[in-house]
Amino acid sequence: MNLTISGHHLELTPAIREYVQSKLARIKRHFDNVIDVSVILSVDKLTEKEKRQKAEINVHVKGKDIHAESIAHDLYAAIDGLIDKLDRQVIKYKDRLQNHHSDAKRLTGEVEADTDTEVDAADAPDPAVAT
Repeated sequence: MNLTISGHHLELTPAIREYVQSKLARIKRHFDNVIDVSVILSVDKLTEKEKRQKAEINVHVKGKDIHAESIAHDLYAAIDGLIDKLDRQVIKYKDRLQNHHSDAKRLTGEVEADTDTEVDAADAPDPAVAT
């Protein structure tokens, strides 16, 4: 997994990098087929009193790109909210993949069962000929 962490209008400290990496371990626990992760942390100064901390993430998995963003007054709170949103999206994507595969197996099982009943009906003696 390639991990890119960048900061806009803020300096990335080793503590912030470590915090993001530790939180992303939760995502890897649910879904390990992650190809690329890009995290963007930024600070928007709207007024001197109001600072907005923003965290964005783009996760590239096989067949889909997942995007999430979170805004808070504290950067760590924004990262926590971001990981919560991403976790829900990854679990939803994983369930879709599993349901799709189980539906395919179920459908092929029904087709095989239908062909078995047709063969059994063909092997049965014709009731009109027996009388």
